[in-house]
Amino acid sequence: MNPALPLFAGIGALLALASTIGFVLKRRVGNAPHAVIDNLNARINAWWVMVALIGAAFWLGHSAVVGLFFLVSFFALREFLTLTPTRASDYPALAAAFYFVLPLQYLLVAIDWYGLFSIFIPVYVFLLLPILASLGGDTQRFLERAAKVQWGLVIAVYCISHVPALLTLEIPGFEGKNLLLIAYLVIVVQLSDVLQYVCGKLFGKRKIAPRLSPSKTVEGFVGGVALATLIGGLLFPFTPFSFWQALLVAFCLNILGFFGGIVMSAIKRDRGVKDWGQMIEGHGGMLDRMDSLCFAAPVFFHLLRYWWAV
Repeated sequence: MNPALPLFAGIGALLALASTIGFVLKRRVGNAPHAVIDNLNARINAWWVMVALIGAAFWLGHSAVVGLFFLVSFFALREFLTLTPTRASDYPALAAAFYFVLPLQYLLVAIDWYGLFSIFIPVYVFLLLPILASLGGDTQRFLERAAKVQWGLVIAVYCISHVPALLTLEIPGFEGKNLLLIAYLVIVVQLSDVLQYVCGKLFGKRKIAPRLSPSKTVEGFVGGVALATLIGGLLFPFTPFSFWQALLVAFCLNILGFFGGIVMSAIKRDRGVKDWGQMIEGHGGMLDRMDSLCFAAPVFFHLLRYWWAV
């Protein structure tokens, strides 16, 4: 039996309960338009689709998981660079980002070449992209343009590729269960986002970062992180951690996820947009769902690699 099956069964049960609550709330307002309830139901429906896609990839195996996150990175990179002003001289660097760097990074993950996977983008690509951009001879805002493409690759490709890279880790006593590491990471980080939103709506009074993310509150942050950390601790049977280790790891992931969301919100505010896109109904774009994972995934991978893996 797939080790992730009980976990997905539990997620399915929670989503079924959420769908039932959404249906009842909608009936109570007589099916009339209601911004909050309609947004809630749209988010729940989107979660059904996202969980189904991840579940299908888990069922198909290692290659399907790598392929799924390759697509996630592709759409995330496209969203990031769509909001980044470019010039004709940037096209060689952009073409290299999409058609060379992105596929090669995931190929390195697929063949488990950790030595190159870990430094390919932050070292070699970091040097390559400005070289390609400089060939056009266009110096107008050159530093800013080069940095935007580099930053987009680090966030959308390098950081996200650490999620399927979890499959490459060899952890004693946890053989054949690495899919659970991905499930644990996604569940803890995404639950933290959801619970921060819920706690903020129920108890939020003081804004924690009003200029960057007006909807985030101190009460939502504390309540969401605390609850998601507790749930992360209770999920320790699905991990190589003890209960207390799972608590500490979940807390670390939640803090990183929060600041990932804050940083990505700052970039959106700089670009003058509310969402990265409209790809996922009720959630915005791909990066609106992945912003927390972008910061949490690399740290989670290296925590496991240096403290639990052989």
